[in-house]
Amino acid sequence: MTELQAVVAESKAAQLAFGAMGFPVIMGVLKEERDDVEMVRGALETFVSALTPLDHVKGPKNEVQPALMNTDLLSREAESISLLLSLLAEEDFYVRYYTLQILTALLTNSLNRLQEAILTIPRGITRLMDMLMDREVIRNEALLLLTYLTREAEEIQKIVVFEGAFEKIFSIIKEEGGSEGGVVVQDCLELLNNLLRNNGSNQILLRETMGFDPLISILRLRGSGYSFTQQKTINLLSALETINLLMMGGSEADPGKDSNKLTNKTVLVQKKALDHLLILGIENQWAPVAVRCAALRCISEMIAAHPTNCDILASKVLGEEPQVEPALNSILRIILRTPSMQEFLAADLVFKSFCEKNPDGQTMLASTLIPQPQSMSRAPLEEDVNMSFGSMLLRGLTLGESDGDLEACCRAASVLSHILKDNMPCRERVLLIELEAPAPSLGAAEPLMHRMVRYLALASSMKNKDGKSATAGYVQLIILKLLVTWLAYCPSAVHCFLDSRPHLTYLLELVSNPSATVCIKGLAAILLGECVIYNKSTDSGKDAFTIVDSISQKVGLTAYFLKFDEMQKSFLFSSAKPTQPHKPLTRSTTASMSEIEDIDENDLSDKKSEDHPILSSMFDAHFVDFIKSLEANIRENIVDVYSRPKSEVAVVPAELEQKNGESDKDYVNRLKAFVEKQCSEIQKLLGRNATLAEDLANIGGSGSSQPEQRGSGASDRFQAETLRRDLQEASQRIEILKAEKIEIESETSMYRNLAAKMESDLKSLSDAYNSLEQANFHLEKEVKALKSGGSSVSADVEAIKAEAREEAQKESEAELNDLLVCLGQEQSKVEKLSARLLELGEDVDKLLEGIGDDMGLPEDGEEEED
Repeated sequence: MTELQAVVAESKAAQLAFGAMGFPVIMGVLKEERDDVEMVRGALETFVSALTPLDHVKGPKNEVQPALMNTDLLSREAESISLLLSLLAEEDFYVRYYTLQILTALLTNSLNRLQEAILTIPRGITRLMDMLMDREVIRNEALLLLTYLTREAEEIQKIVVFEGAFEKIFSIIKEEGGSEGGVVVQDCLELLNNLLRNNGSNQILLRETMGFDPLISILRLRGSGYSFTQQKTINLLSALETINLLMMGGSEADPGKDSNKLTNKTVLVQKKALDHLLILGIENQWAPVAVRCAALRCISEMIAAHPTNCDILASKVLGEEPQVEPALNSILRIILRTPSMQEFLAADLVFKSFCEKNPDGQTMLASTLIPQPQSMSRAPLEEDVNMSFGSMLLRGLTLGESDGDLEACCRAASVLSHILKDNMPCRERVLLIELEAPAPSLGAAEPLMHRMVRYLALASSMKNKDGKSATAGYVQLIILKLLVTWLAYCPSAVHCFLDSRPHLTYLLELVSNPSATVCIKGLAAILLGECVIYNKSTDSGKDAFTIVDSISQKVGLTAYFLKFDEMQKSFLFSSAKPTQPHKPLTRSTTASMSEIEDIDENDLSDKKSEDHPILSSMFDAHFVDFIKSLEANIRENIVDVYSRPKSEVAVVPAELEQKNGESDKDYVNRLKAFVEKQCSEIQKLLGRNATLAEDLANIGGSGSSQPEQRGSGASDRFQAETLRRDLQEASQRIEILKAEKIEIESETSMYRNLAAKMESDLKSLSDAYNSLEQANFHLEKEVKALKSGGSSVSADVEAIKAEAREEAQKESEAELNDLLVCLGQEQSKVEKLSARLLELGEDVDKLLEGIGDDMGLPEDGEEEED
């Protein structure tokens, strides 16, 4: 057996041959020679050698690995697993030790198979748990074995906990010295994390039996607080991971996850966990960056969606008398001054969690935003310990202006965006803040928003400086994010933004800037869209219609809408996912844990601005969803604004009424001007509609040619088709109106001829009447002559004269009545036709010009009076 073990330990060929023919023989020895301890020990040692890869023997990469084959062969036999577990009850130390090594080797290469096999063996896990109370070497091997065994195996996790795993784990940690202990503490915490990860029932059991005190005590720094070995760092990171797992509350499928999460957070704060986290993350500057970042992330998770914990954090003060300051001020100082990008992101996450759905907390922070005098803002950085939160934040916003380094401004802008998010009173309040000019000669104070836009423009010029290109990219994006958050749903902010005319011009240039990144152009386009959809201004130069008109002229609607599509396909937006927990800490992943921060920091200079870690953190799934909803709203509103006439073109009924004292000619001229103006506006509107339909059709066409078509493409095409159909209907309507116009013009000509004929008949009638009057005059003269001749004749003449006058009068009255009836009918028709011509925009006076001028109507009128 000794010779066999030596050969297998040195040769891959021997390992391969042993797996092919030796397993049944050795298993037989373990069954039948149990009393011969030396023989059993040798057999187990040979097994260990057969399952251990020979790394020192080099061979081809695709060569068969005998150790893996042997592991697979042995794990297939359920009886062999049962036999090995039974050997754990033997008294011999080496027998138990080699057995645990064999089981660990099997778990390393055939985890799922061995997990299933152990679950089927009665008291299998119980025997493994008993090993935790054995001698130190055995205990450590059993810890490793259980750590492998409990990964993603809920049934095994429950059995292990039922067998008293929590008590045994914390007992070992305490015995080893807590965070000051060695790798055994790391193994214990890894096993503990396996038992709590996504397992709500185990979390509840820990909380209600042992409580969280043993865990929190690991975070308590003992001895020298500035001594951090690599192993101590890993132990603290493992304990912080445990805290995070408790605050996750369990698996997503667990219906009681949210209530469990809330209870865990409450109990952790009650047990003073927040105090220890503040010490680790903020006060203890000797702690490694990785530990400080993990502690800050724990704080952010502890206060997320927990108003009570938010209030407790807001009331915490750090330091010792008399140099004490609020914890939030200390965290803000870390944001503004830390050289570590990872630490800034972790600290920024605290404010993000603090402000999320916490309007009282946001208002409390915003209330401290009071500009300091210029002398105070120029004071040394160390004196900011005496500043309020808001004064420190405003100082950070303006800190880098003099030397062109806007890093601190960018970080402060990120914090300010959290304070303003979903909080209208805070946005209105911050709008009123005015900052003094850096020097009195540069002019009066300017609003904070205008200063941020100026820094946005300044950031683009930073690209020309050496080594600043990546920084400039993310500075612009973070300031754009602040402005997008500020203007959302806030007409007052939009009005303030548009108060300075160059702002609109700069945004239009930024959207079209070929050197700007896709995301910068996309967010600038979103900002322009907000100036449309939240614009309540009635000023002609600032209203939504003017903004849309400027976009159409300077950028073009097609190019403008394409900025949204390009941004959605960019790395930042396409890769935005809900925050994922960090990978579990294991021996393999923590081997280089102390170097992680250095790698991240050194890697930043090579990152493109789109891939910068600060952006992937700040452009989270929530912000991406917000941008997508804004985009849909912007598209709809711009189409609406672009397709409707300006309000001043609306028909006012009062303008159609004749004014007092206004002559008919002036009234007709005013109506004519009104109709011409309306027709002009209608033509412009039709032209804009045609342009809009063409733009949207182009967007729909270009989107359909790509395999990855956005969901809104169908909507764009539908809108384009609708507008095209409306345009066709309008064109058909115009053709119908033209035909009606021609028909009415022919009728007007006919009625004009009829009116001329009537005028001629009236003249003839008038002539006949005049001749009748002359005849009557002659008769009267004759009568007078006869009167002078005799009275007898006088009576007859008078009778004849009266009879003739009566007949003539009857005849003329009948003809006049008939003529007046005809004239009344024709006058009614002429009035109706004149009204219809006015509606169609025809000049009625011009049509009737010259009619009746030569008819001599005035003379007729005088004769009628006579």
